[in-house]
Amino acid sequence: MKSEVQIQVEYVSGLIHFIRGEKVILDYDLATLYRVEVKRLKQAVRRNIKRFPIDFLFELTPAEQKILRTQFVTSSWGGSRYQIFAFTEQGVAMLSGILNSERAIHVNIAL
Repeated sequence: MKSEVQIQVEYVSGLIHFIRGEKVILDYDLATLYRVEVKRLKQAVRRNIKRFPIDFLFELTPAEQKILRTQFVTSSWGGSRYQIFAFTEQGVAMLSGILNSERAIHVNIAL
């Protein structure tokens, strides 16, 4: 059965960052993929925080966020008032389960 969501490998590889020795995808990129607001994604995670041990999810420090911003000089990304969540591969899989939507299921399969 073919997934209803087509995600280009090149696009996804551009979303992967290497932080603290881990390959991660940031909350705002996942929110875009899942077509939810970052606020809603973070609320779902906080309601289910026991499902996200440190090897699934961590918050970026202000210094890490500053370094990340300098990598996107021409980006429209304006930063966040809140610390950014970084999801490992296991965290992305867990996230699709707690978002509980058809889109989340298809995105997770595509990833």
